Amino acid sequence: QEHDKFLSPDFLSVAQITEMLAEDIDGVQQKFATFLNFKNLKTCLKEAILLDYYVSGFLWARGMDFSVLQYSKFMTLLDVMLHNLRALHMSLKDSLQWLGEVMAEIGPAHLQKHKKRSIFDIKQANAITDYLKISLFQHYKLYEFLFYSTREEIVIGAESGTHLGMSVLQSRIPRSLPPACSLLLIARLAAP
Repeated sequence: QEHDKFLSPDFLSVAQITEMLAEDIDGVQQKFATFLNFKNLKTCLKEAILLDYYVSGFLWARGMDFSVLQYSKFMTLLDVMLHNLRALHMSLKDSLQWLGEVMAEIGPAHLQKHKKRSIFDIKQANAITDYLKISLFQHYKLYEFLFYSTREEIVIGAESGTHLGMSVLQSRIPRSLPPACSLLLIARLAAP
């Protein structure tokens, strides 16, 4: 089958998918952490974000009631999309174009052209595209930052943001208040 060459080899084996389908959320997270060989989840922001990306995708697919083959192709799609960003430095525009091409090969349009069974029907293909919009594409710049920034830049950026945030908050406080009141207002304004 021609569409089998797209998104191959599979990111997860049938055995891994079947095993994870029997797990609760914590179990899925533990299985992915082991599979991805993440050992520093409590101290490495990058590992934690990537784990969340894969676990969220898997759990979303569970809600779609995919077959094992569909799970396999969807998870491989998530992995390849991230690989394209991380290794190939693919732009958002190029990623969207690539997704369109892949969905044309494994989705419902392929069925009409070649009279073969597609992996995803129209509703599923649209749902996958919508999921990628809210999970990856909406946060594309953040993922680029995660992959392309050195750790020092992230720490410096956070420190600069904190100082800027405090000066903005302090500028919103009337100057006639006593210092203790100013600190209470800053704490209240800074709270979510």
